[in-house]
Amino acid sequence: MKTENTKAQMRKGVLEYCILSILKNGDAYTSEILCTLKDAKMIVVEGTIYPLLTRLKNAGLLSYRWEESPSGPPRKYYMLTEEGGVFLSELNTTWNELVNAVTTVTLKKS
Repeated sequence: MKTENTKAQMRKGVLEYCILSILKNGDAYTSEILCTLKDAKMIVVEGTIYPLLTRLKNAGLLSYRWEESPSGPPRKYYMLTEEGGVFLSELNTTWNELVNAVTTVTLKKS
């Protein structure tokens, strides 16, 4: 069995959490979000992130504004809504519980 599919599924499972976490630090446009993910070795393509951002916006977790760009067309800046901040806080708790559980299981001696 190849590990690539499993690794991709693991990354996909935490992508929403990562995007919300990026936006807790301030507004960002898609290219900035992609660069932050890339710097963290979370390789994501634009075709994946745009539908995800739209889904998060439609769920009320993100909003956006258009801003003129000095070099090209206007940019869509995404920001966390109040509801998104609450949701992120809940995900932080869940993530910490999951990390602790996985660490306990994977480090347990037989």
